[in-house]
Amino acid sequence: QVQLVESGGGLVQSGGSLRLSCAASGTFFSINAMGWYRQAPGKQRELVAFIPNSGSTQYADSVKGRFTISRDNAKNTVNLQMNSLKPEDTAVYYCNAIIRTLPWTTELGYWGQGTQVTVSS
Repeated sequence: QVQLVESGGGLVQSGGSLRLSCAASGTFFSINAMGWYRQAPGKQRELVAFIPNSGSTQYADSVKGRFTISRDNAKNTVNLQMNSLKPEDTAVYYCNAIIRTLPWTTELGYWGQGTQVTVSS
């Protein structure tokens, strides 16, 4: 079974920085993409940043220039460096991975349990 575990959330002041990390573990053939989503109270979950094995990365317009996503394929991890944080960035951040568990099978999306990020004014 695939597991995604996030870490690095916390409480910071406006303008501060945090680095989120997510590690995938379990039995799988390949991880084809990893990314971060977030969900604020009363809001739908939204894409923050996404990085495939090839092609361009994706960022939400609200975080462009402030957040940077990166992957370490050898360690099956994805990171999100968050700079110049704003109160509106406050949310639970979820790791997402597109994983093929066996060769010749379809890709499926997996989610971590989330990590809280709170930015004070």
